[in-house]
Amino acid sequence: MSNKMWGGRFGDGPDAIMEEINASIGFDQRFAAQDIRGSKAHCAMLAAKGIIAKADADQIEAGLDTIAREIEAGEFSFSRALEDIHMNVESRLAEIVGPAAGRLHTARSRNDQVATDFKLYVRDTIDHLDGQLAALQRAFLGQAEAHADTVMPGFTHLQTAQPVTFGHHCLAYVEMLARDRGRFQDARKRLNECPLGAAALAGTSFPIDREQTANALGFDRPTRNSLDSVSDRDFALEALSAASIAAIHLSRFAEEIVVWMSAGFKFIDLPDSLTTGSSIMPQKRNPDAAELVRAKSGRVIAAFSSLSIVMKGLPLAYSKDMQEDKEALFDALDALSLCLAAMTAMAGSLTANKPAMAKAAGAGFSTATDLADWLGRAANLPFRQAHHVTGTLVAEAEAKGIDLHELTLEDMQKVEPAITKDIYSVLSVESSVKSRTSLGGTSPDNVRAEAQRWRKHLNQA
Repeated sequence: MSNKMWGGRFGDGPDAIMEEINASIGFDQRFAAQDIRGSKAHCAMLAAKGIIAKADADQIEAGLDTIAREIEAGEFSFSRALEDIHMNVESRLAEIVGPAAGRLHTARSRNDQVATDFKLYVRDTIDHLDGQLAALQRAFLGQAEAHADTVMPGFTHLQTAQPVTFGHHCLAYVEMLARDRGRFQDARKRLNECPLGAAALAGTSFPIDREQTANALGFDRPTRNSLDSVSDRDFALEALSAASIAAIHLSRFAEEIVVWMSAGFKFIDLPDSLTTGSSIMPQKRNPDAAELVRAKSGRVIAAFSSLSIVMKGLPLAYSKDMQEDKEALFDALDALSLCLAAMTAMAGSLTANKPAMAKAAGAGFSTATDLADWLGRAANLPFRQAHHVTGTLVAEAEAKGIDLHELTLEDMQKVEPAITKDIYSVLSVESSVKSRTSLGGTSPDNVRAEAQRWRKHLNQA
């Protein structure tokens, strides 16, 4: 085949193997909208600076609008022979407007064109993901408001530690997701510089106006170094880093769903629409959606590693290696978006088994810390001594097969004479959670106040 892109330097284009390894149109066609936006901005700037005639610019912009409509309608024919989305668009533009199409690439290289398109795509995707993260926050917030008083065990090492409320637990994820949003927003700020005009690597001798194209495309400013402009993929790495941490958070809650739905816990239930059955065991309801969220987090994390490995050994400026920057990012951000949708559905529709949670909350001597705190506060024991006394009482209760609150006052006073009947006021699960009134604590009043604060914040955002 003839390769018109490279002109007279090569008489023949790549053979089948070269075409297979070189072509990117199979995945970069999703840049179409961004590529056309960038080309229109570039064209308008060239005309404004008198670099190309206005009549040519008008033709080019009209042709680009036609191509956009064809792609939107599914009528555009993508060609592997033309390698990528940029050459596919340019080739079709030449068919529509003739020789004037060739003026579009004045003062531009595919290097700065690709970098601009990629930044626009990542920026658009970040905006979409931010909306999804906010929706998931609202789903968790709804559960927090509904379950401010619902007691459950708080765990360390997956062992019962202290009673908390389910509402407090849900608010923990609201906080995590807020940091995820912050990381994406920070990444967006740093990426929002426009590479267009850097050309291949050294800038251009044409009197272009990079401020105009940057403003037209919604960037804060043009990039300041042409070498860095075309070789930077920090923005993609940073987006993938933020995506990886967000995916980890989703995976942690997915793991909790899997555990909580198991027969040993039965803390929650999911609707049939978010579970599957077994091909052989008719009684089974499996949390497949949660398990897949847990698994897909690995793909997101792997994408960050993949791009890091691609970029780590590249000298300035552009190398073809950087064509491998897109597929992994597309896959990762698509996976994160799907996981966010699935997790929002699960978080919003799960039902809490309050009796099972309450029973578990009181198991495993979960109020032992409350006993130790009372000894330090009411009996004025040094905490280490209070800790020792409590441990002794736990051992005695365990030996008798009873819970702490079932020990008699006489039993307790044999271990520590300073104990009074007031101790029983802190040994119930409900009393325990109500007492945790410190900032960030699990008391129901705290949960309600914090939920209200978050609701106001999200409504204002």
